[in-house]
Amino acid sequence: MRTKLGQLERRLAEIDTLLAREDATRDMERLKALSRERAEIEPVVVRFQDYNRAAADLESAQEMLADPDMKVFGEEETHAARSRMDSLSSDLQRLLLPKDPNDDRNIFLEIRAGTGGDESALFAGDLLRMYLRYAERQRWQVEMISESPSDLGGYKEVIARIVGAGAYSKLKFESGGHRVQRVPETEAQGRIHTSACTVAVLPEADDIDDVKIEPTEIRIDVYRASGAGGQHVNKTESAVRITHLPTGIVVECQDDRSQHKNKERALKILAARIKDQQLRAQQAKEASTRRSLIGSGDRSERIRTYNFPQGRVTDHRINLTLYKIEQIMDGDLDELTAALTAEHQAELLAALGDA
Repeated sequence: MRTKLGQLERRLAEIDTLLAREDATRDMERLKALSRERAEIEPVVVRFQDYNRAAADLESAQEMLADPDMKVFGEEETHAARSRMDSLSSDLQRLLLPKDPNDDRNIFLEIRAGTGGDESALFAGDLLRMYLRYAERQRWQVEMISESPSDLGGYKEVIARIVGAGAYSKLKFESGGHRVQRVPETEAQGRIHTSACTVAVLPEADDIDDVKIEPTEIRIDVYRASGAGGQHVNKTESAVRITHLPTGIVVECQDDRSQHKNKERALKILAARIKDQQLRAQQAKEASTRRSLIGSGDRSERIRTYNFPQGRVTDHRINLTLYKIEQIMDGDLDELTAALTAEHQAELLAALGDA
């Protein structure tokens, strides 16, 4: 690790020299690339330099131990320096972990009702509100893409686009089966029911070109959007359904009255779903040699239970139970996301150690 850190320190000095040259602004693409690389390297190098200073402090403190008059002070300084070195070593290991290229991307959040009928649809609505409140706390922007409401409230299916720094990195572990245990409002006997929803968090493709979609590989159907009727009923064929023939993925969008905008939105969702399928195929291949502790993100995999009578939320992948269901349902997800991220990083560190 020290060899790698030394290389990064030298590379940062080299980048600084290149950026200081008079002709640095002549090639703007190269300038941007160097600036991005510097932004990634600098935090690592700063921690490494702090670690080296702490190591020097430790050496000085241990020299004091030989002097009876300085022994107590030397012991205190030795303890402080070792503590700093341990903390900085952990930081450096974390910073050197391979970065997920999708972490900074915006996301498409898809929630679908599963087993449990109307109660499942109501829970889908509760999950949507939870994520929207979390997005609000993060100061992210939310755009509703597609909604399929149920008769009693909630959603059979709902898709939202969330725009914000690190959206995928914070929510990527939310993909999977979410189970709720509670007494439904429609339950006269007061019995606890178990229902489920599936959540999919898809990184948004930078561009449609980021995922190759050949015109010959898709079928586009247009139809009249369904609605409540009355004066707002859609009299034109503005709704769009796109079928990706090689994968069988179907995307429908009817929220906008413009066929063009619905088609544009549907293509973006299709690109994200194709990208997600490619990612999951790659992850499945990697998992054949090393099973992820966080889970595969399989939509059928039960990842979390929300038990309202007991006021608890349990994440089954990391055996974490929190007795703060009201705060979590109101979007306080920081403790959950931090624990999942920490477990994932621990797994990556273990894999590096085995390599």
